[in-house]
Amino acid sequence: MFNLDDYETVEERLAKFWKDYPQGRVETKLLVHTPTQYIVWSAIYRDSADTQPWATGLAEETVQGRGVNATSACENAETSSLGRSLANAGYATKGKRASREEMTKVAKATEVKANIEEVKAKMAVTSQQYVPIAKADDPWTTWEAPPVATMEQAVEMVQSVLGGTTPEESCSHGARVWKTGTSKAGKVWGMWKCNPPHGTSNYCDPVWYSISADGSWKPREN
Repeated sequence: MFNLDDYETVEERLAKFWKDYPQGRVETKLLVHTPTQYIVWSAIYRDSADTQPWATGLAEETVQGRGVNATSACENAETSSLGRSLANAGYATKGKRASREEMTKVAKATEVKANIEEVKAKMAVTSQQYVPIAKADDPWTTWEAPPVATMEQAVEMVQSVLGGTTPEESCSHGARVWKTGTSKAGKVWGMWKCNPPHGTSNYCDPVWYSISADGSWKPREN
């Protein structure tokens, strides 16, 4: 990570220039002006009578919804452009061509990116801590439940989802599979489906459930 103290401000560079060339002059020109962008050209002259600039520079700023560029993008472009001109003339710390103003923007962008990555990491951890389970009183929504650690906890959780009824969670072939869906008529159904070993066809009849008036799953009456 860079240190902002290692970079000079444009004002510090300009003060050195005026000290060396008190008869000099600076010139800036707005090249591009749109509702979202400013581009400024600048030049410095060692003598006010010079017809050719000693050094020039360009800078671009984008109008933002907040921060200094929400109201001062043009001014910032002019300052950065002048800082570039002075750097091209040698008024910059060795290896530090960018001004402190420019590096401050880099630091803020880096901080924002780091904050975004931190939020993403926290969201990733949170998403692994909870699993969506069908809500008992509303089959169209979900509620969050902590992950189960044992089979007993899993059965208890399924029983709570089914409105306190004892699920037909097993048959002669072992553990059944709970499935839900919607019929062509638009009715929601649920069932404990037999899950025999691969290659066998002697399925047990499913145990059907439907949603009762109170919103919970109830065994369907034959």
